[in-house]
Amino acid sequence: MSEGVTGLSHVGVAVRDLDAAERAYRALGARLEGRERVESEGITVSFVVLGGVRIELLEPLDPEAQGGVARFLRERGGGVHHLALEADDLGGALGALASEGIKPIGGGARPGAEGRQVAFLHPRDTGGVLIELCEVKR
Repeated sequence: MSEGVTGLSHVGVAVRDLDAAERAYRALGARLEGRERVESEGITVSFVVLGGVRIELLEPLDPEAQGGVARFLRERGGGVHHLALEADDLGGALGALASEGIKPIGGGARPGAEGRQVAFLHPRDTGGVLIELCEVKR
């Protein structure tokens, strides 16, 4: 693994209706951890845990917005949006990636859910998967 990257944090799933998605995951046996608005990304997120796996349900604040999750839903419909990896040293991980020519979308880290700094790597650099790097919660 890259410097500072320690493993899977969560799987992000884009949804049109957060209430309905939460009900479905609870019916599967998931435990709801809570909701949060992430203004910087234009979304409301809900974390659910099922069998030790964290799933981040993502609903756009404005379905007509031009960026991020809203555009993903319009173009592809609901489904897996990203894989999130934990990074003990987000700056170190981004530095190691930059030395390989891989730069984060938007140029660097930014505020994400749960008060953590995050950075996204473009799918063209990661085999077709949007990857979010999340600083480890302290």
